[in-house]
Amino acid sequence: MFTGPRDRADRARPPVRSRRTAWLSRGMAAQVLVMVLVAEVVMAATTVRTLLEPSDTPALTRSLPVAKPFYPATTRFYTDPHNPAASWVRAHPRDRRAATIRKRIAAQPQAAWFTETNESLVEERARGLVGTAAARRRLPVLVAYAIPQRDCAQYSSGGSGDAGVAYRRWIDAFTRGIGDRPALVVLEPDGLAHLGCLRKRQRAERFAALAYAARTLQERAPRARVYYDAGNSGWQPARTMAGRLRHAGIDRYGDGIAVNVSNFNATGDEVRYGLSVLRELRRPRLGVVVDTSRNGAGPTAKHQFCDPPGRKLGRAPTAATGIPGVDAFLWIKQPGQADGCAAGAGVFVPGYAYRLTG
Repeated sequence: MFTGPRDRADRARPPVRSRRTAWLSRGMAAQVLVMVLVAEVVMAATTVRTLLEPSDTPALTRSLPVAKPFYPATTRFYTDPHNPAASWVRAHPRDRRAATIRKRIAAQPQAAWFTETNESLVEERARGLVGTAAARRRLPVLVAYAIPQRDCAQYSSGGSGDAGVAYRRWIDAFTRGIGDRPALVVLEPDGLAHLGCLRKRQRAERFAALAYAARTLQERAPRARVYYDAGNSGWQPARTMAGRLRHAGIDRYGDGIAVNVSNFNATGDEVRYGLSVLRELRRPRLGVVVDTSRNGAGPTAKHQFCDPPGRKLGRAPTAATGIPGVDAFLWIKQPGQADGCAAGAGVFVPGYAYRLTG
């Protein structure tokens, strides 16, 4: 506490020894304060370094100016009460696994996937989702997953009729549903990483379709942020992915990239990969979101991607990443939904969901 000065005549001059003792006490207090501050800085640095191990990997944030995470750390993502896990729990309240699945999966925010080809249904569903989320002051995460020839006719094949008129109509309906509400959109998982089945002309159509989608969302859903899917650290090299993203218009229309969607790679590996892609793009305004839904145990030794055993839930969704350039950790894949091996792709498998919680 500070007090006002008094008349020097009103108080006796303190002995020299007492004055020295006071100064020593103040000096010790200052040293303690400095030590506490230094300890806090070291702890924060250690947290980030631990996430980004191994330690011999170069720190990408030092070589590339990246933006702070776009979303405030206090951002709360929307939990859809109709997500697959929640729907299963309501239908099986007496199942011994229900309580655990409800608490560990159903109650967590996770993305809503839009795969229907019926444009009216897509628009209606998107409008209802973002409207409810806005009313509850939550941020919804939506996945646009309707690109023609998606997944190269493998487990999650499908999509709208063609990459021209049909897909544009689908995106138009999806965008109308979002309107002027806040949203985070993950654009077409596998759409750029998985091009092996496409001929040169079809690749050009794919790039044009993705550019149209992102531009439409930018212009007609101005409060939505668009994150192009960029595969994962075990798929395409960062330079290859950056080139594909440029062809698809990320320089002009995108807000960032999504990595590790529906995969199991460790968060640190995906952060490094995502920042490497941003470095190749030379667009520091862009951000990265990482799918952490099922990466709690990391990948299998052979990097199996289709319902591998022994996997665990990853870090809960949050915008408090503490890493420049990384906007959020999200549950983009809905835990418990099959990849196509335990059951048909997208089918909720309670046994698999329960094992993820172990």
